[in-house]
Amino acid sequence: MVIRALTLGVAAALLAACAVGPDYVRPTIATPDEFARASDAQAVDIATGVEAAQAAAPTDAPTQAPTPQADAEFWRSFNDPLLTRLVEDALSANHDLRIALSHYDRANALLRNAKLDRFPTVTASATASDSRASADQAPGVARRDRDGESYSVQADVSWELDLFGRVRRNVESQRAEAWATASDLDALQVAIVGEVARSYVELRGLQERLRVARDNAENQRETLRLVQARFDAGRGTEFDTSRARAQLESTQARVPALEAQVAVTMHRLAVLTGQTPDALIAELTPQKALPALPSRLDPGSPGELLRHRPDVIAAEHRLHAATARIGVATADLFPRFTLGGLIGSQAVDASALFERDSETRLAFLGIDWSFLDIGRVRARMAAANADAEGELARYQQSVLLALEDTENALIRYGRARVEDQHLEQAALDSATAARLARVRYDAGAVDLFEVLDAERNQLIAQEAFADGRTRSASSAVALYKALAGGWPTRVPVREDVASR
Repeated sequence: MVIRALTLGVAAALLAACAVGPDYVRPTIATPDEFARASDAQAVDIATGVEAAQAAAPTDAPTQAPTPQADAEFWRSFNDPLLTRLVEDALSANHDLRIALSHYDRANALLRNAKLDRFPTVTASATASDSRASADQAPGVARRDRDGESYSVQADVSWELDLFGRVRRNVESQRAEAWATASDLDALQVAIVGEVARSYVELRGLQERLRVARDNAENQRETLRLVQARFDAGRGTEFDTSRARAQLESTQARVPALEAQVAVTMHRLAVLTGQTPDALIAELTPQKALPALPSRLDPGSPGELLRHRPDVIAAEHRLHAATARIGVATADLFPRFTLGGLIGSQAVDASALFERDSETRLAFLGIDWSFLDIGRVRARMAAANADAEGELARYQQSVLLALEDTENALIRYGRARVEDQHLEQAALDSATAARLARVRYDAGAVDLFEVLDAERNQLIAQEAFADGRTRSASSAVALYKALAGGWPTRVPVREDVASR
């Protein structure tokens, strides 16, 4: 009868139960309909000169890549199988990603622990004792009568009745934290892929600059040979020979520094893919052209960006978690009800356990209400509210930073492509000027100074073009990274996080 009454009372209380504290409502943030710099990524049309390609790029340079969408696996749009493989290797073996995945698994475990608070806690215990009282404790009692045995087996049940939503709010908070951790993992994947692509582009750009330096050194070596031949024939001066040799040495001095940068970048790519620094040297040493760039890219709308950016999503989930924790703190203002029970068997002989007369049971409803501790409770509520205000500001800031990041990436990408046009033409013209200067020098129309000056300008222009191409490719990677839209989700979403 007691158990039936308690059950009916609990059922009625649970039906009337409510979760105290504020319900989470997604903040509304006004965003523009389109990016102010969207045209910079859409209206660029780069014409590649054949002569410039021959003068400043390897012969296996790919043709212009197709126009990709912002929600594609962007590294595939570069049409470079090696880059694609490096990205895939990084996504599967990068150690920073493994660390982030462990954080995600930990958040899932904490969520499972919080969800178990919604159910009763059942424990079982058993004891067996053999005791003897002393003669002083039982005066006049025979020794054998002072011996005693006791056996008991029991099961205990304890269940917090979540009448005011403390448990539910805690589960809500932990679920939001788990989703935030999943978004952190997504954000790190975006960062790792961007770093791999940027490092790969930088490597190919450095190799191109190294090729330019070596080719120019070879040209200047030929010039020095001609000047030296004239000097040996009595038609030149030692001053001309020294100037030609000084320019050659200056150009050759660029090579060691570039070789070091190439090696460092190879080491970085190897570690990003979870390998030792020397693992990719043989594979990356053969020079390849910079990846082909798309002529235009559709960045979508700011609203779409905010739905895709994992850092913004993580900030929103943490705001949700902080809001739920206000409810957890508020629930301490109200009494905490616990339904408990015990059923077992006790006997002085093990063979008598579980017999009818050895049965024991207990049912109770406990109330815990620290109403005199209201000052501490309200202090915890104030702290939870302050945390929520801070998370709201963090979310709003993440939105603004995402928009700023994208606008900056759009303008840099567009302007870098325009810069490429001028640097490409400069490289083409400087190569022509250097060739003509040598022809005129051989004909005696100009002196050696003009040849050396033309060759120096050729080196500067071709190196600037290679550097500009590298910046353009890097800005394309930065733009894709800023958009972060529709990238494949590599997070193994757990059932307990996905369930509502």
